[in-house]
Amino acid sequence: MAEIARRTTDKRNRVMFLIHRREVLSQAIDSFKNQGVNSELLTAGMVQTLTRRVNTMPTPDVILVDEAHHALAKSYQNILNKFPEAVILLFTATPHRTGRIQLDQIADDIIVGQSIHDLTEKGFLAPFRYFQPPGDFNEKMLKRGSTGDYTNESMQEAMSTKIFGHIVKQYNRIAPGKQAVVYTYSIDSAIKIANEFNAEGISAIEVDGTTSKDRRDIAVKRFKNQEIKILVNVNLFTEGVDLPNVDCVIMARPTASLALYLQFSMRCLNPRKGKTAIIIDHANNFKKFGYPDDDRDWKLAMKSGKQKSQTLLKDPGISIVTCDYCFAVVKASEVKDGKCPMCGKPIKVHEAKPVSDVDLVEASKERQRKIKAAIQDRVMTNVLNKKVGELKSFAELAAYGKLHGYKPGWAYFMAKKKGLVK
Repeated sequence: MAEIARRTTDKRNRVMFLIHRREVLSQAIDSFKNQGVNSELLTAGMVQTLTRRVNTMPTPDVILVDEAHHALAKSYQNILNKFPEAVILLFTATPHRTGRIQLDQIADDIIVGQSIHDLTEKGFLAPFRYFQPPGDFNEKMLKRGSTGDYTNESMQEAMSTKIFGHIVKQYNRIAPGKQAVVYTYSIDSAIKIANEFNAEGISAIEVDGTTSKDRRDIAVKRFKNQEIKILVNVNLFTEGVDLPNVDCVIMARPTASLALYLQFSMRCLNPRKGKTAIIIDHANNFKKFGYPDDDRDWKLAMKSGKQKSQTLLKDPGISIVTCDYCFAVVKASEVKDGKCPMCGKPIKVHEAKPVSDVDLVEASKERQRKIKAAIQDRVMTNVLNKKVGELKSFAELAAYGKLHGYKPGWAYFMAKKKGLVK
């Protein structure tokens, strides 16, 4: 953005920069200055301030909007609509909003940058290890509020009361001594988590929206200087703020927002030679969103309408169920009408319970690959001595075809003939 601004002002054109957080604004202005942007032709400010001055500001030729997934808000639209002749460039790492209304309402097209995986391969982001609870998080307790994300009250109910000490235990087991940022859902929970860390002799400090600017700045400075190990916050350190020495992120809250999930999980991915970041997910957000570096179809995700998770996830991981009768391990998505796709007997998808004090497990892609392979092997074993007429699912037909060397289209043809697919 600073380079685009420099080229704009070099041609004696005016540029405007919009952002919604004070901390990011000061960093941006420094970047623009270092890049040689003509400050006399630059208007840079928080959208909350500039929307009140929109009738007195000089007309920009180019408008740069940072964290542009917020740009559908009235304050942004008040500014953007005031200057219809300006070229508007929207920048965001997460071009998807919670809800049905997406950025296609204000953007003509999307230019997709390099993927997280590619940036990691090239050394611009650190590789990571991801840890999650071994069971499912009880999402039934979660209720959405007006923002589209879960309400504090429902998160309080869903998260076990034992979680606070458990967070410290898992940190000591998985990431001892690492600089960590904890994301939680309420001031009360943040204070409890910080107190638990301090009680164990691990320096921690809590900051939230009610924390004064001076106290917040001191906390961040002490964290950057590694005077404290743990920075516990309530929705503060998500977008733009520079915290270069974070080696571990602890998610102590669930979220329904992909943008928030990526901002939480990627906070620790600043690269350093030899660094492997640690992501500890106590709320099993992984189950909903997959890995931070999964490929996502952003062009489809920016279109308004009812969004399905597959538009955002390439491989969100799989939920598996074991049949109590034939002991087949199957995908939960393959259970139709409450019956096992292998033997046809009733199958139970057991209700998840909140995780309180179990060790988290690493969610590695190799582990997911092995689970898939195990399912495929089990299906192959089940069809070994069966006839075609006895096959009851597309998975069985595909395994049978592979076992007998049939062409891939055979399974689909037979499944259609049996009425298993439309």
